[in-house]
Amino acid sequence: MAAILRPARTPKGSEVCKVQPRHLSRGAYLYVRQSSMRQVIENVESTKRQYALRSRAIALGWRDEQIIVIDSDQGESGASASWRGGFQHLVSDVGMGHAGIVMGLEVSRLARNNADWHRLLEICALADTLILDEDGVYDPASFNDRLLLGLKGTVRRQHL
Repeated sequence: MAAILRPARTPKGSEVCKVQPRHLSRGAYLYVRQSSMRQVIENVESTKRQYALRSRAIALGWRDEQIIVIDSDQGESGASASWRGGFQHLVSDVGMGHAGIVMGLEVSRLARNNADWHRLLEICALADTLILDEDGVYDPASFNDRLLLGLKGTVRRQHL
């Protein structure tokens, strides 16, 4: 089990460069979700890895009290955002400019529906909000990062 939990890693240079004081002045939103109650009960390691992303935000410069954890959608499918209150709260806060970064274990898990996913990417780009997953930090306003995030969402959707 210990091999599954990744230790907090030092941010890469490109990650640090993307994080600017304007991002650090806003909250770091950690979205935690498993698709079913069975997964919540059985996939304890995944849940631990999701909560461990908090240390990545701290390593990038956010203070602990700036980290907002949204885990109210545990056991809810990501197929649609319409019944996920936590996701709606996240999107609302991003749109109002409260979020400097949105974090998720696999960013495509934030929204499994392509329309919801691309809507979130657009709102993040407009609000100058970064996105973080286990692989790195992305700026949805950057063409290359947006392309990669779009591909991640599309590939993940194909695996459902």
